[in-house]
Amino acid sequence: MIGGRVLDTSALDHVATGRSVYARALVWAAVEQNTVLVVPTTALTTAWAQIPTHAHPVLEVLLGLPNTVLEILDEPTAHAVGLLLTVTGGAGELAVGHVLWCARQRGWAIVTAEPAPLRQLDADVDIEELPY
Repeated sequence: MIGGRVLDTSALDHVATGRSVYARALVWAAVEQNTVLVVPTTALTTAWAQIPTHAHPVLEVLLGLPNTVLEILDEPTAHAVGLLLTVTGGAGELAVGHVLWCARQRGWAIVTAEPAPLRQLDADVDIEELPY
């Protein structure tokens, strides 16, 4: 069975900016161990907007790795994520819902520095929290 992790916006930020050495080490260990890294496009969009432009090339490297998989928000996925967000009365952040949906679909942990919004939607979600 192939294993992997789902990266949320904060994890992408940590990889791109080097805020957490652990995040970058996780990426390179994943390459060496052929572990899949799922990047939901909604989390990626938010990361592009939030991280400094000088860190964008690092995201481009991550996206070009053979073990990185982009998970798009197509129509059926949008419907499923929307239903997931009804738990918070529809007030949940789209990227958070998409990340959680991706993790549930694959049965993989979410790499994040900000677990609270994810836990609000699913208290039992498997989280690998990034240290600062």
